[in-house]
Amino acid sequence: MIDRETPTARLGAERNLIVALVGPTASGKSDLALDLAQLLPQEMGAKQGELVSADALQLYRGMDIGTAKTPLNERRGIPHHQIDVLDISDEASVAAYQKYARADIAQIHARSNLTVVAGGSGLYQRALLDHLDFPGTDMELRSRLEEESRSPGGVEQLFARLEELDPLSASRIDAHNARRIIRALEVIELTGKPFSSSMPQYVYAAPAVMIALRWPLEELDQRIWLRTQVMFEQGLVEETRELDKQGLRAAKTAAKATGYAQALAVIDGELTTEQAIDSVALATRQLARRQIKWLRRDPRIVWIDRSSRDTSMSAEAALSLARETVLRSCSLFDIA
Repeated sequence: MIDRETPTARLGAERNLIVALVGPTASGKSDLALDLAQLLPQEMGAKQGELVSADALQLYRGMDIGTAKTPLNERRGIPHHQIDVLDISDEASVAAYQKYARADIAQIHARSNLTVVAGGSGLYQRALLDHLDFPGTDMELRSRLEEESRSPGGVEQLFARLEELDPLSASRIDAHNARRIIRALEVIELTGKPFSSSMPQYVYAAPAVMIALRWPLEELDQRIWLRTQVMFEQGLVEETRELDKQGLRAAKTAAKATGYAQALAVIDGELTTEQAIDSVALATRQLARRQIKWLRRDPRIVWIDRSSRDTSMSAEAALSLARETVLRSCSLFDIA
């Protein structure tokens, strides 16, 4: 686990700066992360780069196509962590992720290697990078709230309660995300404090730099559309069929994931493949906009513009700017 009391500067190594690629889905985080993991180690005194995923769904074994998991043969020999660590019947926990991902980073640093973080799950990114402690849980209380959510109009009623008790949290949580709403109400009842008081502040737990790729929305939408088509062409429905045999439908987290929910509907004859593609693309575009809104609040993020229509915003230009940003950050944190 990262030692929050010992500044990385005392370790005297640039390689201990955590390089995090954030940004909306389909923006190209994974490719840039791999490029930086290859390019930066020599310049930062590291033996090699290692990648830590911050994607809640890539934790699950077998959920490959629908989560855009980088195939083994495309990982360029770079070790990947926090991928394929859960069965689909397991419920992902951001608190558990924080514990194990930070342990991964400590081990990466102990090997004199560089950590590159990539992933689109905002809360997981913040839990890994920032000071964030998690209140306890009460299974009886949670079960009661879950039961309420399953009643007609239950989620709407719970969200209205959250708006009354903690307007700030309500403004940051999707009104249809029952799991997040229930967790917020659980924490409020357990602690007597607003859930928003436990949300992360913009303070790193250890020196880090966050870089995000910013595309024109029409180009990002096109990338999302093309990626969705490719997922179905590569066998998303078949992958879902195999996961269904392992209990996907009963999984609290995995079954609701965008792409898999629609693939199940195709299997059940409720949607055609074309309708499923449209549904997934729409849901992913909506997700991307929520991610952008979430990230814009964080003043620490360095945005790099990308466009397929302007050579000054090419992948090569983005890599060069990202490299410069990371090396400049070493001096900002006084760890060079």
